[in-house]
Amino acid sequence: MSGKRSPFVPTGERILRIALAGVCLLTLLIVKAPLFMDAQVDAQDAPPEKVADNREHVARFITISSPVGDETLGHVRRTALDLQNIARTENREAFLVLEIEPGISQFHNTYALAEFLTSAPLNKVKTIAWIPESVTGNNTFVALACNEIVMHPDAELGDLGRGNVLPADQQGIVKSIVAKRQNAMLNEALANSMMDPKIALLQLTIDLGDGTKETRLATEEDANQLRAQGVVILNSKTIKEAGRAGTYSGAQARADNILAVRTAQSRRELADAYGLPLEAMREVNAGAALERVAYIELKDEINQLFTSFANRQIDEAVRTGSKLIVFEIDSPGGDLWFSRDLAFTIAALSEKDIRTVAYIPDKAFSGGTIVAVGCDEIYMKPNATIGDAIPIRFAEGVFIEAPGKVLSAERELLSKLAKIKNRPAAILEAFADQDLEVFQATHKQTGRVWYMSADEIHESGGEWIQGPRVAESRPGVAITVDGERAHALKISETPVQGVDELKERLGIPLDMDFRKIERTWVDTLVFVLNTDVVTGLLFFVAVVCIYLELSTMVGVFGMFSVIAFAVFFWSRWLGGTATGLEIVLFVVGLGLLGIELFLIPGFGVFGVTGILLVLGSLIMASQTFTGFDTNYDLAQAGQTILTFGAAMICVIIASVILSYYLPKIPLLRDMVLIPPGAESLAGPRLRPELESRVAALVGEVGKAVTVLRPSGKARIDGELLDVVSDGPYIQEGTKIEVVRVTGNRIVVREA
Repeated sequence: MSGKRSPFVPTGERILRIALAGVCLLTLLIVKAPLFMDAQVDAQDAPPEKVADNREHVARFITISSPVGDETLGHVRRTALDLQNIARTENREAFLVLEIEPGISQFHNTYALAEFLTSAPLNKVKTIAWIPESVTGNNTFVALACNEIVMHPDAELGDLGRGNVLPADQQGIVKSIVAKRQNAMLNEALANSMMDPKIALLQLTIDLGDGTKETRLATEEDANQLRAQGVVILNSKTIKEAGRAGTYSGAQARADNILAVRTAQSRRELADAYGLPLEAMREVNAGAALERVAYIELKDEINQLFTSFANRQIDEAVRTGSKLIVFEIDSPGGDLWFSRDLAFTIAALSEKDIRTVAYIPDKAFSGGTIVAVGCDEIYMKPNATIGDAIPIRFAEGVFIEAPGKVLSAERELLSKLAKIKNRPAAILEAFADQDLEVFQATHKQTGRVWYMSADEIHESGGEWIQGPRVAESRPGVAITVDGERAHALKISETPVQGVDELKERLGIPLDMDFRKIERTWVDTLVFVLNTDVVTGLLFFVAVVCIYLELSTMVGVFGMFSVIAFAVFFWSRWLGGTATGLEIVLFVVGLGLLGIELFLIPGFGVFGVTGILLVLGSLIMASQTFTGFDTNYDLAQAGQTILTFGAAMICVIIASVILSYYLPKIPLLRDMVLIPPGAESLAGPRLRPELESRVAALVGEVGKAVTVLRPSGKARIDGELLDVVSDGPYIQEGTKIEVVRVTGNRIVVREA
């Protein structure tokens, strides 16, 4: 046998070795297990602020308006240092987003701001320049000092000298800021092209000699120096030609991979790109506390009175200078068209620099959903619900789906609101359209997640990649989601547990009490006055009082009639259906009737026109015409006409009864009595002593002052009197004779 050991180990020895290894491993586990378990317990019980990955980013948003001055610098400095402190003490990633607006600023002011943004005290804060519209001149300098630039695809940035060469000393300052390499997408060559129109910008592909390549931005001078040094330039692409202003659009910047790290269409898209909460993208005001906050409760069914109440409170909030309006919405739904009008009214408040917030503690269905999505932000309790906005109408005693054109109109308005407030249009449309399928979509280049319909994804031309269908989007069921799911679908913000957390999220001091604006007794009164029963009653009282006034001529009943009509138009004005037009038409109609009665007796053009104007104004003041659903508008008009028609029938019945009983009523019989021998006459009669003067006119001769067709004016015994022809029309100026007098009715014929 050889002196070398065999590579094979005897079986007994192997068993012994395995046993010894097992004992050692078991001993190690026994010794180390407590330490391992303690480490796991420590990790589970660690304070949240020590686990950076589980904490939400902290961010602030500031608009840099022109001109940049000391106030802007101080505001940015305070906000940035506050973020730096939070990032350092809480171990959270901090972002400062600066929306830079176009305008003219002094170079030394923009330099002071740029120098601060690139200083060491902000090493834990990522600064982002957001360019939603084109910016040139010195304001560009502020963007170049930020860590990253995000641009709207159509916005342009650059041309620091506004068509001229920037002075040499200022160029040196800009280069010193760029040299700090805050922005990896920016270098000195790119900055030079922005400061001097004569400089061309090239994108070079360089062979580094070890089989690798490098792409860099350079000027013509830089390229020549590289060639002189023997550097191999594989490719040269002209980004900017000499003689052209050094401005670059967002789309061009991304195509050439320069200047901007990404593009975005809106603040929401920017927030999504960085994983920031949407509330972080609201403006940080120089004044820390919000002094004027309006809190309006919008509860119950949405109808014309609901909308009128909300509009009055919104107008009051705007008038008193509120910059934040919180709408507490708790509604089962309501009228589609009034919901639409209120939603767009709220959406338009952003144009007045007023921030709107919808707070949904319980539910916002149908019309309540439409109103909510008109707000800038939506906050919900975790178990609150939103959605189910299928348009329906009441017909033949049951609710049925509205016609397809109504659904189309609702989808269009929801899509508009989605675009205005940067929410997924497909999700909002699926609130109304139970047959619309919604899918999760991912942007091909940026990886942004959104929610779109199959048609939207197809129309994007491959820009969006279709993912799984949204779980709530099932055929035959309108989307309805709770607060947690609404946040996941980018409809609302992170849920809140109550009003206190809402205040905290909105930046409102917890000790500030919301002054809730609720319906008052005036709103309740307006609601009652606008019901069909009370509307008909007011019309009945007004017309009956006119009848009594014409019968007695005492003035009291005329005053009651005026009050009834005034209450009607006042309630309709506050109810939101009457405007100045209806009131003007009503007054003009009464004027024409007055002309017909007192100046041109008879029943002609003035009388007919006056009646039509009065009736038309009453109908117009009783409803709002949507213009979208003809059947709905006609049904509403029919209901209004039915109300006034029923009231008119009651007026006729009442007048017949009054004509019989009026002379027997103790309070009125001294003013109106039945003349002797005329008990069978239906109408009320003047007292005998009041009609004795006109009774003596029988046989008198006079002259017609107006055409008698058959009634008109005549001058008899020196007095101008109302007379009636006993036969054919009598022309003006014709000699007439009084043939009989019945009560206050004077009958004449040609003499």
